[in-house]
Amino acid sequence: MQNYLTILFFFIGFIWVVIASNKISQLFLKIKLPLITGFLLSGVIVGPFLLNLIPQEAIDNLNFVNDFSLAFIAFAAGAELYLKELRGSLKSIAWNTFGQFVITFIIGFISIFFLSQNISFMQDMTTTSKIAVSLIIATIFIARSPSSAIAVINEMRAKGPFTKTAISVTVVIDILVIVLFALIFSISNTLITGISFRFSFIFIIIFELILSLSIGFILGKILIIILSLRILAYLKSILILLAGYGIYVFSSYVHYLSDVYLPFEIHIEPLLACLTGSFLIINYSKHRTEFHKLLHDIGPMIYAVFFTLAGAMISLDILIKVWTIALLLFAIRIFALIIGTYIGTTLAGNPKLFKRIGWAPYVTQAGIAFAIVTEVATEFSTWGNQFATIVIAVIVLNQIVGPPLFKWAIKKVGESRLHAKSLELDIIHKAIIFGFDDQSLALARELKKHNWIVKIACLKKRIEIYDVPDIEICFIDDLSIETFDKFKIKKSEAIVLMLSDEENYTICESVYENIGTKEIIVRLHNRDYFNRFHELGAIVIDPSTAMINLLDHFVRSPMATSLLLGMEDNKDTLSQEVLDKDLHGVSLRNLRLPSDVLILSVKRKGQMIISHGYTRLRLGDIVTIVGSPESLEIVRLRFEK
Repeated sequence: MQNYLTILFFFIGFIWVVIASNKISQLFLKIKLPLITGFLLSGVIVGPFLLNLIPQEAIDNLNFVNDFSLAFIAFAAGAELYLKELRGSLKSIAWNTFGQFVITFIIGFISIFFLSQNISFMQDMTTTSKIAVSLIIATIFIARSPSSAIAVINEMRAKGPFTKTAISVTVVIDILVIVLFALIFSISNTLITGISFRFSFIFIIIFELILSLSIGFILGKILIIILSLRILAYLKSILILLAGYGIYVFSSYVHYLSDVYLPFEIHIEPLLACLTGSFLIINYSKHRTEFHKLLHDIGPMIYAVFFTLAGAMISLDILIKVWTIALLLFAIRIFALIIGTYIGTTLAGNPKLFKRIGWAPYVTQAGIAFAIVTEVATEFSTWGNQFATIVIAVIVLNQIVGPPLFKWAIKKVGESRLHAKSLELDIIHKAIIFGFDDQSLALARELKKHNWIVKIACLKKRIEIYDVPDIEICFIDDLSIETFDKFKIKKSEAIVLMLSDEENYTICESVYENIGTKEIIVRLHNRDYFNRFHELGAIVIDPSTAMINLLDHFVRSPMATSLLLGMEDNKDTLSQEVLDKDLHGVSLRNLRLPSDVLILSVKRKGQMIISHGYTRLRLGDIVTIVGSPESLEIVRLRFEK
């Protein structure tokens, strides 16, 4: 009982420290460094070697915190492997994965083995133990950071073949690393303990892998049951973490029983089991969106806890002695990445530029790499602390250097869309309003708020128009097609006609016959013109009935109407053309969109189609979506070329 009280006190104190660590780490974002670096540094400062706010005894009693965190990290890794998003670039993804996975592993293993005499904790090891440790470190060398890569891509608004290959390879490799680690960990255990090799050992390893995958399948079913419960989201999050932690407890129990009652030990790999369960949820259940959102919401808390504790575990006395070898290992990993990428991109037939800079997206490391380090340090306590200190130092260097390198590579291949975000694309977000009055001016300003480029075309003389500094006013002499060409009406997505009915009809007819702009909106004065405008494909707004219709919709469906009118806080609508060829043929239910996004309609070849989850997108479809401005920006980028 006393032991449990001690653990509780340590845990409460640790959580208090983590809250402070989370606040302090926000400062690192302001100097363009990752949050993880801030967590690690905070852990070092409050750890046993400096302030001792987290003493060594507390670290020893908080192993269960690592188990919760490692389960979450495996869940997060599996959630990124959505098979339907990997189609379209399979050849490039396969060969780049081969280069990064196989070549990097081989170069890493050979380099570390021959450097073993220069690594303090490996100097007195047997040859077989050196091989085992070299295999483990080489496995860590392969690990990537999907979360960091996604953060960089979102920040740069990057899209293109280079970016798609980079994120796909990053996700696939992190999955393969966990499978490889399950295999290497079993082999290393045998090599380090000195058990002589027997052919039955191969069958034991295969059995352990199958058992881990089977447990992961069962875990997936348990997670589906949890997600099906009608309870609050935070309770589901707690149950999901408990399910993941239960795999670690079960793994330890099986290991103990096999050691006592069997002639061989059974090692279930919890990371692989948790990853398998998450993979099943994402690819083969209807709870994909909810599961992804829950992981996204609890992620910051878990990362703060895990990396702060990891920082506290770093032995500064050892780090001072081995910083040179840490730098050397960092350089070896970069070299291995460059060689692996060059071979992979060559086999894939990628452009020469990709061969030169294609290694840059894969430098960053985070969750999975730390997870492997933690498991190894816990299993091999005699040298695990020294091992963890050196490897964590390498990972921190990768975490600091990696994101800027990825940003540089994205700019180099021309796939950054930051400029497009600030100025928007002329052909997509350009509107011309014919007619100057209070309503047209208010409409222009409202469109500008949503990043449209708006011009007002006016037949009045300049002296009749009061000064409007925030809106561009174009004065025209007539309504001829030659006049329209002067201010590039063909590049406008929308034309709004707010002149007299006769003038509006002249413009509408000319545009219909000569230009064919996507949308023409007409403010009607006389209903006799309604059918004439309608025959030309215009959207007709009749002021005499518009207010009645609006009030009617508010009475019958107030929520939907307020959403469409943009009256709900942090909600907006977007009509976006499908331009990404990889989305052609993808059903709506298989689009992995932000959880707060709702698809309202799909328009195809000018006709509104009745859409549902099984509706398959086609290039050129116009999809109308409602959601937060941030989420709509993600969707816009997803649908663009």
